[in-house]
Amino acid sequence: MTERTSSPAADLDRQLADLEQEIERLRKRAREQSVSVDAELGPLLERADHLRVQIYTNPSPWHIVQLARQSQRPRLLDFVGSLCSDVMELHGDRLYRDDPALLAALARFDGRPVVVIGHNKGKDTKENIARNFGMPYPEGYRKALRAMRLAEKFRYPVISFVDTPGAYPGDEAEERGQAEAIARNIQEMSRLRVPLVVVITGEGGSGGALAIAVGDVVLMLQYAVYTVISPEGCAAILWHDASRARDAAEALKLTAQDLQTLGVVDEVLPEPFGGAHRDPDATFAAVREALGRHLQALREVPIEVLLDRRYKKYRRMGRILEESTQSAQSSQSTRSPAQDG
Repeated sequence: MTERTSSPAADLDRQLADLEQEIERLRKRAREQSVSVDAELGPLLERADHLRVQIYTNPSPWHIVQLARQSQRPRLLDFVGSLCSDVMELHGDRLYRDDPALLAALARFDGRPVVVIGHNKGKDTKENIARNFGMPYPEGYRKALRAMRLAEKFRYPVISFVDTPGAYPGDEAEERGQAEAIARNIQEMSRLRVPLVVVITGEGGSGGALAIAVGDVVLMLQYAVYTVISPEGCAAILWHDASRARDAAEALKLTAQDLQTLGVVDEVLPEPFGGAHRDPDATFAAVREALGRHLQALREVPIEVLLDRRYKKYRRMGRILEESTQSAQSSQSTRSPAQDG
């Protein structure tokens, strides 16, 4: 087997990880022994900052995956708390139980009523265990659908925040109809008679993300990702080697810029240098401005026109495949008998 050499980006990652480990070791020594380590710490901090600039000036898809998964990245409750007022959470799907991995709520955005739904990740181990790491069961998606139908009844716009590795894949989720719940949500959102705005804030993983990601406008933070499968899962399937996740991330076209080019995402929202966790307030401001602008525009569109636009928007996705098929058929039809012979 040919040994693969590490990429320059991987080398930078390792150098930064080693530096951060050494910085933490020095800080721990300073705390425990009450000694000054400034002379040793200064050059290390300067070198770490230089490496971060090298990495984040033009981050690779794999670096962006790491930013999307950053544990201190703003979560759903951070966005809702900053952007909305008069938040009243809705619980349960009226069929089985309440799923803490998915939040649904009535709220006000810019003083006007909206329905908010979103994946509810935590920031530490305790929160993530309580919320199943933001991976909903079927009842979570059914709760979201109940909230969206309530929005339709009262003609409130829906704001959906996407941040999940994927729907929970356990046996009990499958037994309770995970696939049906996801498919049902996609179907119902495609024809919901109110404006839908989606914001992908972190990980947009597979059907677990799609189940609440059908929108008239899909916004995506600069360092979020949106993909049919995780890079690790893709690498394990294609190459039987999950360690090639970096290669898979390159191939999957999962970054915001790639997805905007493909027409899957409508607008990319800027993040502070180094990621949203570096300056959450700046991130909230960017999301607030975009949401306000798009919601105002959508409110002015007649509902039948809105539904027609939504339908055509999703029908256009995959058009490259359709055009190449037509081109191949056209080429085949113009071949002469001599060429075929």
